[in-house]
Amino acid sequence: MTDADAELRRGLIAGIAAYGLWGLLPLFFRMLHHVNPTEIVMQRIIWSLLLIVAILAARGGLKVLVIALRDRRIALPLAISAALIAINWLTYVWAVHQGQVVAASLGYFLNPLVNVALGVVVLKERLRQWQVAAIAIAALGVAILAASALTTLWISLTLALSFAFYGLVRKLTVVAPMTGLGVETALLAPPALAYLVWEAGHGGMGFGQDLATTLLLIVTGAVTTVPLVLFAVAAQRLSMATLGLLQYLGPTLQFLCGVLLFGEKLSTGQMVSFGLIWVGLVFFASDGIAVARRSRTARA
Repeated sequence: MTDADAELRRGLIAGIAAYGLWGLLPLFFRMLHHVNPTEIVMQRIIWSLLLIVAILAARGGLKVLVIALRDRRIALPLAISAALIAINWLTYVWAVHQGQVVAASLGYFLNPLVNVALGVVVLKERLRQWQVAAIAIAALGVAILAASALTTLWISLTLALSFAFYGLVRKLTVVAPMTGLGVETALLAPPALAYLVWEAGHGGMGFGQDLATTLLLIVTGAVTTVPLVLFAVAAQRLSMATLGLLQYLGPTLQFLCGVLLFGEKLSTGQMVSFGLIWVGLVFFASDGIAVARRSRTARA
């Protein structure tokens, strides 16, 4: 096995692990079903920050984190991305608690297509023919879902839009992934701490309730940070086409958790909607693979 093959294998393993962990998050958050979703997110922020600071300290990157926090050109856009990711996390955890994992998975199936649409509208990127077809088919699926499952549509759209705009802000902000996440969690930490202090004063805090709950809340930091580190490893070693295909592993696992493990029922409208969105994703993924192959052939 050549060094290039070994690097590709490491990247593939890291990518599968990252998206696999994201896909199995409903199982983890279900174990915290007795804890207020807002507290889970606030605890997630605090423990993520502590873990990120530890990782950056081990890498000698704390100075870069402090510089980024003091630079308004970095801190201001990351304050926006921090708000977006907080909305995303809170919506997701709430959806899992409410037995709406299928609706949450739909949001992440939609995410890559929303990314393409934002690229056209905001970044003035041009769409290829199959990308147009993919978005059109997915849009039809969303329209059907809106007509048949209006009560849960907001969950899917909130997750898709918040994460898509989060990605856009991070794309436009020149900062390393781990440093950026450190800035975001540092900015979110004061309101998170304030909420936890308030909650503790009102006797409703899950942390400290029992050993299992406390340990699970501490682990939310690793649950947040580890997949991001694995994703960074994968992104360095894999092509965008491969990453694009792997990203569907997460919502697929979430969907299976909702239907097979949690017994969520699918309405006819949801089944038709998912079918159309999956067709759109097949078009989208096939186009990405074809472009990657043509690019390799041109370089050969």
